[in-house]
Amino acid sequence: MIPLFWACAALVAFTYAGYPLCMWLRARVAPRPVAVDATRPLPTVSAVMPVHDGAAMVAAKLANLLALEYPADRLEIVLACDGCSDATAAIARGVGDARVRVLEFDRRRGKASCLNDAVAAATGEVLLMVDVRQRLEPGALRALVEHLSDPGVGAVGGQLRFEDPDTGFAAGVDAYWRYESAIRLAEARSGSVVGLSGALYAMRRSLFRPLPAATVLDDVLVPMQVAASGARVTWQPRAVAWDRASRSAAGERVRKVRTLAGNLQLVQLAPWLLDPRRNPLWFRFVGHKMLRLAAPWALLLLGLAAMALAPRHGFYLACALAALAGLALVAAAPRLPRLAGLAPVRLLVAFVHMNLFAAQAALAFVRGRRLHLW
Repeated sequence: MIPLFWACAALVAFTYAGYPLCMWLRARVAPRPVAVDATRPLPTVSAVMPVHDGAAMVAAKLANLLALEYPADRLEIVLACDGCSDATAAIARGVGDARVRVLEFDRRRGKASCLNDAVAAATGEVLLMVDVRQRLEPGALRALVEHLSDPGVGAVGGQLRFEDPDTGFAAGVDAYWRYESAIRLAEARSGSVVGLSGALYAMRRSLFRPLPAATVLDDVLVPMQVAASGARVTWQPRAVAWDRASRSAAGERVRKVRTLAGNLQLVQLAPWLLDPRRNPLWFRFVGHKMLRLAAPWALLLLGLAAMALAPRHGFYLACALAALAGLALVAAAPRLPRLAGLAPVRLLVAFVHMNLFAAQAALAFVRGRRLHLW
């Protein structure tokens, strides 16, 4: 039990502290700044936006994209309607701007298939990948294109931030994303990031490779394909997309379980990701993505080992009691708003729920034959 306890403790510690520390040290010791070339002319850009039943949001999103601080004659929008049963396509066409092109597909096939078709129809040198829900800051596209002026950069992601995160679970989600953003920044400053936000990233169209139709995490597989081609995948915190955090664990659960199950699916679709000879970002992919799927099971074994050892040593008893107290605190937090508003508590709530979601992701992956349908 003692070796099991410490092995699990080491895995959890490396997953959430050791790996981020490795990236931070690498960024400090051997930084790789992006070589921005302000003299390069702005490239033509195709904003690619797959949508399923987005009638309530599509008009606002198109207005947001058309208002970006970028030359109008160098920007087009390709909207792909994935078997929409509402008025998404009609609303998009009603915008009345020649820069908006609508691809309408009668059958719902999933985001990856729509991305493949939309990219094939795009004409821009750069692809701007966006979702319908988030609002982009006016200068977001220019900030992304700035990184692409470095010929060694193949893709660059923007930062996802949350509007008006309140106390409780939404604040915990916001704290989690700040932690995630810090890791991505360290990865970018030391080389490449292993995943981008589907809400906002840009890439050279020449580097896009068609995705398997069932792909869930295009925003991880696409950057990994870019990195495998020899180009860097960077992150630009000045390019911001605004979203709203889930207000409850139930609301966040559906999205997060699907995303985490998508990481398992990636290994199934692209087994080369686990081959250090073929994946130049192997250490980062395992450290950032795969270990988080193992962490909840390590935490479970850690707790069981602590309880088994508790009668024999006070240290393990203290660990077991601390774990039980933490779980009790998480259970009580929704009923005690003042308690839930404390930073340590909301971080603990987010940590526990994210690991619960990761544990559920394995089951969702096994069951998820239609996981790619958003």
